[in-house]
Amino acid sequence: MKAVVVGAVQSTRVALRTIAAASEWRIAAVITLPSTLAGRHSDYADLREDAAAANAELIEAANANAPEIVSRLAAIAPDAVFVIGWSQICGPEFRAAAKGRVVGFHPAPLPRLRGRAVIPWTILLDEKISGSTLFWIDEGVDSGPVLAQEFFHVAPDETATTLYDRHMAALERILGAVLNSIASGDLAGRPQDERYATYASRRTPKDGLIDWSRPKEQVLRLVRAATRPYPGAWSTWKGRKLVVWSATPWTCGDRHASTPGRVLAVDGGAIAVACADGAILATEWTLEGEADIRAQGALGSPERTEK
Repeated sequence: MKAVVVGAVQSTRVALRTIAAASEWRIAAVITLPSTLAGRHSDYADLREDAAAANAELIEAANANAPEIVSRLAAIAPDAVFVIGWSQICGPEFRAAAKGRVVGFHPAPLPRLRGRAVIPWTILLDEKISGSTLFWIDEGVDSGPVLAQEFFHVAPDETATTLYDRHMAALERILGAVLNSIASGDLAGRPQDERYATYASRRTPKDGLIDWSRPKEQVLRLVRAATRPYPGAWSTWKGRKLVVWSATPWTCGDRHASTPGRVLAVDGGAIAVACADGAILATEWTLEGEADIRAQGALGSPERTEK
């Protein structure tokens, strides 16, 4: 069975390696972003070495729907195309060149949370259940028949990092089963129930701006949702961007009467900042212009942060 893999992030790498290890499959080509466009994805993965290890043709493309890419795909004539970790919608010409056999991956329990930035949104919306989904890509957005799903609980202290890793592990497991099914001729999928469909919009680094006038639990949730591999939750200090990668409630916060956004303490590299109903302790952070995480003493004496 001949496969083409399309993508440019860590989930693409997981898929590529899983397909390459499947005895009945070989990867004919990998369509990916040129390194000059790595900024499109915060979790960009350079797949050149993986493609070479799989003896696959490497095709760099800014747009997978470009006529030259569609023509090349039709010439390869794959048995299935796996679009995993690619931000563009697969147009009708692309799907036709793949003979309608285009498999997509979504780190959410479809039909819930179709769309973009679903790992951060899972945490921000306080979703109790998440799930990894493989599905046939159709003319809609994450709306095609489901091939396989794996569900799991979202921990109360889940971060984007831990949730991302859990989806990568689930992808590897469910993709193996889907490869076997397609190879055996089982192309059926389960239609999604539109009654349960919800949608997630795109997020940008600006959406990580911390509003210190919010309750501390909301601030902590934003920190957990925006952390690696995403750009991080952030504020400013003396005109410089301060990115908070991890934080906890500050137990002394209830003892301080303060306006939101005021730094209450700088101790051992951790920063206590007042919120609407207490304070959080930023335990891992980076300050623009400083090389080291938690640059101890870089902030100087406590003062109100800029919002």
